[in-house]
Amino acid sequence: MALSEDVKQSIQQGYRDLLGGKSIKARYGQRLMIAEIARYLGGITESDGKRTSPASACVVEAGTGTGKTLAYLLSCIPMAKAMGKKLVISTATVALQDQIVQKDLPDLRKHTNIDFDWTLAKGRGRYLCLSRLEGRLHDEGVQDSDTMPLFLLDKQTDDEPGTREFFEEMLGQYASRNWDGDRDHWPQQIPDDLWRQVTTDHRQCTNRQCSYFDSCAFFDARKGIDDADVIVANHDLVLADLALGGGAILPPPEEAIFIFDEAHHLPDKALNHFAASVSLNATRSWLKQLSQVVVKMKPHLAPVSLASKTLDRISEASREYDGRLTQVYELAEKKTEWTFEDERNVAQWRYPDGELPEELAAASAEAGVVSATLTRQLGVLVDELQKAFDEKREHDVDRQTAEAWFPVAGGLHGRAEEQHRLWAAWQTAREDKGPPPARWAIRQRFDHAEDITFFSSPILADSLLYGRLWSRAFGIVLTSATLTALGRFDRLRSRAGLPEASHYLVVPSAFRYAEMATVEVPSMSALPTDADAFTEALVERLPELWRDGEATLVLFTARRTMNAVRDRLAPEWPELITTQDDMAKGEVLRQHKSRIDEGRPSVLFGVASFAEGIDLPGEYLKHVVITRLPFAVPDDPIDASLAEWVTARGGNPFMEITVPDASIRLVQAVGRLLRTEQDKGRITILDRRIVTRRYGQLLLDALPPFRRVISP
Repeated sequence: MALSEDVKQSIQQGYRDLLGGKSIKARYGQRLMIAEIARYLGGITESDGKRTSPASACVVEAGTGTGKTLAYLLSCIPMAKAMGKKLVISTATVALQDQIVQKDLPDLRKHTNIDFDWTLAKGRGRYLCLSRLEGRLHDEGVQDSDTMPLFLLDKQTDDEPGTREFFEEMLGQYASRNWDGDRDHWPQQIPDDLWRQVTTDHRQCTNRQCSYFDSCAFFDARKGIDDADVIVANHDLVLADLALGGGAILPPPEEAIFIFDEAHHLPDKALNHFAASVSLNATRSWLKQLSQVVVKMKPHLAPVSLASKTLDRISEASREYDGRLTQVYELAEKKTEWTFEDERNVAQWRYPDGELPEELAAASAEAGVVSATLTRQLGVLVDELQKAFDEKREHDVDRQTAEAWFPVAGGLHGRAEEQHRLWAAWQTAREDKGPPPARWAIRQRFDHAEDITFFSSPILADSLLYGRLWSRAFGIVLTSATLTALGRFDRLRSRAGLPEASHYLVVPSAFRYAEMATVEVPSMSALPTDADAFTEALVERLPELWRDGEATLVLFTARRTMNAVRDRLAPEWPELITTQDDMAKGEVLRQHKSRIDEGRPSVLFGVASFAEGIDLPGEYLKHVVITRLPFAVPDDPIDASLAEWVTARGGNPFMEITVPDASIRLVQAVGRLLRTEQDKGRITILDRRIVTRRYGQLLLDALPPFRRVISP
């Protein structure tokens, strides 16, 4: 469907109405972004409903001050409605999700004639499971109950104050409709250990067979997804839905237009989502719990039933699995050159090229075979219990037993599936074209025990995203303030596997950078390559930088350095310095703003999450200090595996991976300073490598065009 005149007029009139209603001026970059997205969407299909163009995405880098959220809403909502598609907006952070739902979408509907509805989509684990809540209350009142085993595997604290009263209040508030069952809408924060007892996941949920289906909080929320024109989700939920085949929670990709805001996070989110791990001793403890379940469940099943026979097979596989895990642990312990380098009692070992030692590979393969058997038998048990909910068929298990034990069996099956993903990934043969997976192990010592955890992860998200998303979705828009690295989209294109036909645009900023801020590189007595001397240099230099009393953010690349500098300077500057670890993030920022409002100086110390995730406009931030160029931690196993692969292909991993990644992080860090067109301030970079190394000039030139002040 080409961009019709009616839709074009709707977008243009909506923009005029929005500007007038909010009394704001049109922005050149915002207009460019609206037009580019509308043209892209208009070229997707020549017929109704199905994509006729090649797989593609519209990739737009738009800095702070562009108004990119309203730009993509204005262009996408009329187009999606005209094409009969759902619009799915995905963010990386809760803060942006809340802003879109509570501010941007209401503004658009208030000030324009564009007619649309929206809803916020969350995973099942954010909602109350009424079946689990009532079962939990039943268990509270029954000692040594064999009839309600739902919480058999929960780690409970018997002395939890007021637990039963809390659960009763929860039930009362939900029954009276004063609460909708959404964890985030409960007036106080609910501790994780309590919430886990009253929520569920897709493996434990019986869906329409549940006695509480008609009053289910999650499925009530799902109705909103079916009815809404715009669905606001997050990257994790989108990836979880795609892993289930698409359309399980969100609309099928073929029927949706996706907008990924904060899209620079998407490749890493995909890697995390499709990574796998197994903790060997923790799994052996879990197998003991599994044995307890089998013992307690056995009396409730007819001895000749398939479910009862399946329990016997589960017990046999569990015992064999335990023996295999013991063998694997002993091999990993003895055949690995573990080095415990710090006080955390943690050692890491990465397997070069993803190749496992021969003995460990063989033992892991055997563990994988038994793990597959255990997973399969648990799946049979789940199926047998689920049959009991079908009232039209005869079955060996009565419904009461099925209702009691299905969630437990589903949880066990899910845990077994997660474990088997690791063993399967460890045995997957390397593809000729792509890079090998990253495979590594971590050994950790505790007070009275220790464990070894195996990990596997893809090192690029290209094939993961292409097969599940790019090749299937009707339309896709990616946007962020930082999508290019060193002025090019190459990094994103390769890591995300973007289709060849994708569109790319860098929107000019509305900021007058040279007038608004300076970037300064003062002289320093040491480089970060000499860690001790550089820490001394920071202790000496930093007080000079905040003597003017303006609000300052000092960014470090390591907590150890941050804390060392804080410990040295805090006594000389009482009540001035707050680190991001001193209290919750929101409270750190609230106290900082309060001091500025009172006319007192304030200095924040932070690491990576403060280099991207905070918004301090105006007087709340006048000076950003970058202590060190944000190169990745050298022992990250995924980055190390990627570098190894690039080297094997004749490339330069430092220039192809390390420097572009550092450029993205540096642009994000300096982006903390200017949040509105009225902001002014300065940026100080204390790492002289930005002017003394060849790559430094690339990093400097990739920054916005601030006025530069470089000391000799």
